[in-house]
Amino acid sequence: MFQPVPLNLPPYPFKLSQQNNTLFIFDELRKRDIVLTPEEWVRQHLVQFLIVHKKYPKTLIKLEGGLKLNKLQKRTDILLFNRMGEPTILVECKASTVKISQDVFDQAARYNLVHKVKYLMVSNGLQHFCAAIDYDNEGYTFLEDLPAYI
Repeated sequence: MFQPVPLNLPPYPFKLSQQNNTLFIFDELRKRDIVLTPEEWVRQHLVQFLIVHKKYPKTLIKLEGGLKLNKLQKRTDILLFNRMGEPTILVECKASTVKISQDVFDQAARYNLVHKVKYLMVSNGLQHFCAAIDYDNEGYTFLEDLPAYI
């Protein structure tokens, strides 16, 4: 059974429960208990960070949304939308034990071929990398942090 570990994100008062030998976390966006995996622990912290500290409305956050990429079904961890319903930020979450490598960033970039967001973020809860996408020059610029909701 996964035991939650401290992350490089603010702590939040999560509702945890246990059934048999499985730990669950209540997901306030999906309104149900989710099996607490190392990746889910990171995802739930990032969601709270986006809501509490970056002021993104819960209604503009989608978790584990499906997408088709080269005829394969994939899932984005977190997708944020603007007021017009357009995707603007894609967040790829990894367990804290997974090193953030070029492969992880490439995975988020592949998902972005479908969503075409302005910002990408990859995080393992300990390290966070944010980038602004420059479509005109086919590149990106790393940022200190994601922009707050406007």
